[in-house]
Amino acid sequence: MALAINVSSSSSSAISTSSFPSSELKVSAPRIGSLRLSDRVNVSSVSLSLSGKRSSVKPLNVQSIAKESFGSMVASEVTEKQDVVEVEDFEELAKSLETASPLEIMDKALETFGNDIAIAFSGAEDVALIEYAHLTGRPFRVFSLDTGRLNPETYRLFDTVEKHYGIRIEYMFPDAVEVQALVRNKGLFSFYEDGHQECCRIRKVRPLRRALKGLRAWITGQRKDQSPGTRSEIPVVQVDPVFEGLDGGAGSLVKWNPVANVEGNDVWNFLRTMDVPVNTLHAAGYVSIGCEPCTRAVLPGQHEREGRWWWEDAKAKECGLHKGNIKESSNGNATANVNGTSSTVADIFKSENVVSLSRQGIENLMKLENRKEAWIVVLYAPWCPFCQAMEASFDELADKLGGSGVKVAKFRADGDQKEFAKRELQLGSFPTILVFPKNSSRPIKYPSEKRDVDSLTSFLNLVR
Repeated sequence: MALAINVSSSSSSAISTSSFPSSELKVSAPRIGSLRLSDRVNVSSVSLSLSGKRSSVKPLNVQSIAKESFGSMVASEVTEKQDVVEVEDFEELAKSLETASPLEIMDKALETFGNDIAIAFSGAEDVALIEYAHLTGRPFRVFSLDTGRLNPETYRLFDTVEKHYGIRIEYMFPDAVEVQALVRNKGLFSFYEDGHQECCRIRKVRPLRRALKGLRAWITGQRKDQSPGTRSEIPVVQVDPVFEGLDGGAGSLVKWNPVANVEGNDVWNFLRTMDVPVNTLHAAGYVSIGCEPCTRAVLPGQHEREGRWWWEDAKAKECGLHKGNIKESSNGNATANVNGTSSTVADIFKSENVVSLSRQGIENLMKLENRKEAWIVVLYAPWCPFCQAMEASFDELADKLGGSGVKVAKFRADGDQKEFAKRELQLGSFPTILVFPKNSSRPIKYPSEKRDVDSLTSFLNLVR
């Protein structure tokens, strides 16, 4: 593609410099916007990102402008050429890197974007990203979102990481006026009552948006196994479907996920092998680490995301930073990804000793005041990773209690049944476990997150 810029007086034709007299009339070089055209102007490369593709454009070279007198006429001609080179199809690149190691993916990301890319560091096991970047031998940038509500251990890790790698983390802070308005209007812990989204939007999403507006690409620690219900289709590289980059507009930012295909255990094996500094909260049972009020340790056998926003549904356990990778539920039996495709979710708790209750069935159970048998019922959603995590123990419990005088049942409480379950069955989040004792119409909610067979059996024996 060629672009010509002509600057002339009344004559539209260019004048050869050989026909000018030897004396020169000093004429101020014209301006284009705020750019002054002088003997040679170099304009930095322009990037265009469209629907999964990124085109890099060579720097514009503005050739020297002749400044001569010829009677009352001054004429000059500037020719600018833009040669499109290197068209990057990130969907194809993601396919080609699907089996690549995190180190290879990191190296490709840093090579491609140089100083226009940065690692998003949360202060958890994503410190592995910094180690991978360090191993490439390339310069790299790191930024982090300081929400003002992080654990002291996380702040100490930030300091340790900076000293260990000889870097400076670029911290992003929330807008003080927005935080002040939120706290004054709703208090310090409003998220326990009306959900975490508003707080996360102010303290995390908006600061992230500002950070990304100064970049052309970013690197995250997302993994497919972190949240099977929402992150199972993360590619290793993609055009960011939500946020904008330096050039602005849709498609102006590329998102790299080098450990997307790596399991959590393998990440930890890598951290231990390389002796990488880690957050001391991990040793206390914290796996996924965020803000202090919204993070807690998980028990053995629990999914790592159960330590985040534990008072909400499993599907709500995202803060909005990776909204473009979240699979949304399209109906009761499927989950849809950002491209609108869906996949069927198989039912769970399939032991022959687990009774499947309909809406009418559980309503009848609630009406019985003098039951011949006690019942233990799980309110579940098959797409919920926390329900999936307890499937084996609940099936084992059903088999163990078979013929014992205790009925084991399940009731699917998502979709159209969710409001009913919240109103009548004490549903707070999935899974919720209820015990319907003999001689009592009111069910008792199991209060613990220990969902192993022994814990459930012990509670059942106390209240049945």
